[in-house]
Amino acid sequence: MIDDIGGKLRSAREAAGVSLSAMAKLTNYSRFHLSNVEAGRRRATPDVVLAYERALDGCDVNRRTLLTGLAAGVVAPMAMSEVLHGAFTEAFAARVPVDEWWSRAEQYGRDYMTLGSDELRSRLVADMVRLNQHVDEVAVWAPAARLMTVYGKTLPVNDGSKGAVHWYRLAAQVADRSGDLPTRIWVRGRAALALAYEAAELPTAQKLASQALALADGKPSLGRLNALVAKAHAAGAKGDRGTAVETMERAKSEFDLVGSHEQVSDFAVPEWRFWTFSSMLYSRLGDEARALEAQEWADRARPPTLPRFATHIELHRGLMLARAGDKAGGLSYARIAFERLPPEKRSLSLRLMIAEIERSQTDTTR
Repeated sequence: MIDDIGGKLRSAREAAGVSLSAMAKLTNYSRFHLSNVEAGRRRATPDVVLAYERALDGCDVNRRTLLTGLAAGVVAPMAMSEVLHGAFTEAFAARVPVDEWWSRAEQYGRDYMTLGSDELRSRLVADMVRLNQHVDEVAVWAPAARLMTVYGKTLPVNDGSKGAVHWYRLAAQVADRSGDLPTRIWVRGRAALALAYEAAELPTAQKLASQALALADGKPSLGRLNALVAKAHAAGAKGDRGTAVETMERAKSEFDLVGSHEQVSDFAVPEWRFWTFSSMLYSRLGDEARALEAQEWADRARPPTLPRFATHIELHRGLMLARAGDKAGGLSYARIAFERLPPEKRSLSLRLMIAEIERSQTDTTR
């Protein structure tokens, strides 16, 4: 079955006249990984199949029909059917108290750090269906905004009305309707950081970060910290080294005031996570001394139960090597680290990092 799916993906791609390198750019997977999937050496996960379908969306009916049928088989619609059935069944039962929605949001913040996006997304869909039954209660809009932000992080950034940016904007609107200022700041800051860390949709990242900082009005908070880190990453992605370093130093001062004691939650910024953010920035800038220091601190402080974030640091090292001039060595190092992580633990952020390192192979400006 694995060989059959990979072969069908290859046939659909070739029939559309899309090269493997072009498909890698369109899907944000590495060329190396897609080659292994098409050859049957790696499992064709639902995310890969759906990524091919989206990339070939403009192709003729025969190719679309082939992929739609293939996706339907791989994604197992009965599983989603069961999720939705359970969601609607609960929706017609007793109303879920507001405190319970906050508890569920906090649990998703913890689960985001350890679960794969497929599992997390299906659970979030179910809870957001349930939550839709409570929209007449303004009090649930703050936890709803946080859930939407986490949900956006399980989706591709550039996927039209279905993608991450769409959900981040909606989360900001819902947070505004809630009237809860900390949530309004956090949602914008976290969404901005998610985009800027991946060097994606930088105008949107800048706008959300600026809104968060304006709402914070200088008062320290985790939302404001996220927004400052986002600003630093956006500047770094655009090559503005001076602004990037200066803003990250401001973020470090903010972290010293509001850094989290909680170690495993997307709603927290403990020491290991701040150093992970720093590592990515300085690796992207090619600042080897600062990058190495950040990587050492991140590895020292990170809980051993978070292998995905250990892989983040390994990919940062690969990016740092590429930026320092060893492009082939950096890419090889990153690919080995990525392949070592179980497929179900991989994230869009990691795939985008691989793609960024691959682009550096032909970047003559550095």
